Amino acid sequence: MHEDALESRSVRCPYCDTPFALQVDASQGSHATWEDCPRCCAPIQLRIEVSSVSGELESVTLGRDDDVL
Repeated sequence: MHEDALESRSVRCPYCDTPFALQVDASQGSHATWEDCPRCCAPIQLRIEVSSVSGELESVTLGRDDDVL
């Protein structure tokens, strides 16, 4: 993890709609991962899209555990 590549995004849990700040490491490139909601502890799918040209974070998509991202 590179400290300068960390970016904070405000997101909402797809289960309980709780807002929370998500720390994203853009140095990993585009990838999929999981994060638990800080309130309801439900497993949230994350699809992280990073530009292959600039290395900048383009989008963060959240989904429930049974969604296909």
